[in-house]
Amino acid sequence: MRYNSSDEFQKRRLLTTYVSVVISISLVLFFVRILSILLINSNKVANHFKEQIALTIFFNDNAKPIEIKQLKKSIIIKKETKHIDYISKKDAALKHSKDIGEDFMDFLGYNPLLNSINVYFNSDYVTPLFLETVKTNFEQKSFINEVFYDEPLFELLNDNINKISKWMMILSAIFIIIAVLLINSSIRLSIFSKKLIIKTMQLVGAKKSFIRKPFIIKYILLGFYGSFISISFLLFLIYNLNLKFPELKLLENPEELILISFFIFISCVIITGLSAFFATQKLLNLKTNSIQ
Repeated sequence: MRYNSSDEFQKRRLLTTYVSVVISISLVLFFVRILSILLINSNKVANHFKEQIALTIFFNDNAKPIEIKQLKKSIIIKKETKHIDYISKKDAALKHSKDIGEDFMDFLGYNPLLNSINVYFNSDYVTPLFLETVKTNFEQKSFINEVFYDEPLFELLNDNINKISKWMMILSAIFIIIAVLLINSSIRLSIFSKKLIIKTMQLVGAKKSFIRKPFIIKYILLGFYGSFISISFLLFLIYNLNLKFPELKLLENPEELILISFFIFISCVIITGLSAFFATQKLLNLKTNSIQ
């Protein structure tokens, strides 16, 4: 009867140890995945703002329609261009009158505004050098009056994007290191609780590789379970966030989620396997009389 009670206690203790390892791995991987998704989406947000910066081309009043038409075609076919908006001087006057709340042309007696094109570029090409080069090229055309983009706004945006990306990368690296240390610590504590079993097997003549193998397999499986649980929670969270905030388009590129999950799953298998190997090896190298 005492044997059964002791045996049940050991089983419960062993189960509790495994559950705690799985929960630790699940929580750590869950937050690592969230940080990874935030990092990817921060780039999306940055790219979105870059693509909102317009290079505005103002035409002279004597510019010929065919010249404007040909310029529009040449801009559209370029791979750098995302889209363009042509704004006639009439439409510009109506918009300006609406903004100021009165018809300024009644006061001036004419429309001083110019026909223009707003050019929006793909985010990969939106750099200070690129915008300055394009601006200089357009300004050389005789039928163009002025080329303009909000340079201070672009510099401010570019600086903030670089700072945010830098800190996100630093935080990601720090969090990954913390995750590895926490997973390793959980596994080491779990294996250390079985030190007497490991030394007993060693004393009866079992080889080190024979002792290590079941521990490595066991903790790789626990890592798999923890990874599966964290993926499930993450998908549930993203699905609900996407329902509440569809403008974020969190499920627009599911391959990103798959790639992140696959990478972290493989990393988890490697980390748990190596942690189990070194933790077991450390116990195997200890002298029997040093085990308390």
